[in-house]
Amino acid sequence: MRRAAVAIAAGAMAVSLAACGSAKESGDSADSTGSAKKGDDIKVGLLLPENATARYEKFDRPLIEDKVKELTNGKGEVVYANAKQDASTQNQQVDTMVTNKVDVLIVDAVDSKAIAGSVKKAKDAGIPVVAYDRLAEGPIDAYTSFDNETVGKTQGEALLKALGDKAKDGQIVMMNGSSTDPNAAQFKKGAHSVLDGKVKIGREYDTKEWKPENANSNMEGAISALGKDKIVGVYSANDGMAGGIITALKAAGIADIPVTGQDAELAGVQRIVTGEQYMSVYKPYPQEANVAAEMAVALAQGKSLDSIAKDKVDSPTTKAIPSVLVPVVSLTKDNIKDTVIKDGIYTVNEICSGKYKAACDKIGLN
Repeated sequence: MRRAAVAIAAGAMAVSLAACGSAKESGDSADSTGSAKKGDDIKVGLLLPENATARYEKFDRPLIEDKVKELTNGKGEVVYANAKQDASTQNQQVDTMVTNKVDVLIVDAVDSKAIAGSVKKAKDAGIPVVAYDRLAEGPIDAYTSFDNETVGKTQGEALLKALGDKAKDGQIVMMNGSSTDPNAAQFKKGAHSVLDGKVKIGREYDTKEWKPENANSNMEGAISALGKDKIVGVYSANDGMAGGIITALKAAGIADIPVTGQDAELAGVQRIVTGEQYMSVYKPYPQEANVAAEMAVALAQGKSLDSIAKDKVDSPTTKAIPSVLVPVVSLTKDNIKDTVIKDGIYTVNEICSGKYKAACDKIGLN
């Protein structure tokens, strides 16, 4: 499965990545943000935020590891750690990476503010830092993620489309992500830009640590406060929370209302097949992971990022960070074949196993 995803994604992303260039093509001149020149024998520290969301262990880690190997002729090493949603643990992991003298860090921050001091420690030790998926604070050297406001807009537009005329009469619940995640604020901003004035938002929550159980509890509170007959849809910022939300809706006897999501997790895709969840946002992880690996290898080798990162992004602490923002796709039951299956993320058999087979047959997914 992983090999298939990497192989298929590599072909699918070749054109878009060609525009970015590769670490091998990005020039030999030393960059002021990079470390001293090195060859292929480099050590890349990879710090991911949690393992409850399936994507990190299933896609991000192996894709980055494979791309680093490819870019370094098999000589580059990836040293990996997962913070399991604990910001203090992640700070300690950065300290360990600095002590072990990695050549570059790729960091997906649990808490974008709390990581700033550790990013500075790495920088002071001559170790460049790539912010991955979330824009960490501190002296970041490069950043790659998805266009997060566009993610929120995509979710909001899909929800309005699903609601149709019901948007005028009922109320929705907004279940945003964690307040410690800068991406969550951008998703929320994008969603509000579409939803405000078009539908009444009855209740809105910032969900602690993105946890499905917290989303479930929040949804139960919203149902109690608004009444189950008044809720016509739910904006959920990701698939994990959508699962908790849908459990609460079922327990209250609420069915057939649209719920959004993000990440195209297998469980989320299966809920889309059955109609329990309306949509998810498919984010092409192979492209994001490949870009992060290219940035990291280039920085570790003291090369310029000019041919990789064409954009600049500002964080609250650092201006004009070289960046690559990857586009996203609205995933519904109508385009499962053309997205996650076509890109090798899942097979039909994985999606349509067991109790999902009948629903798959009904929508022609076989």
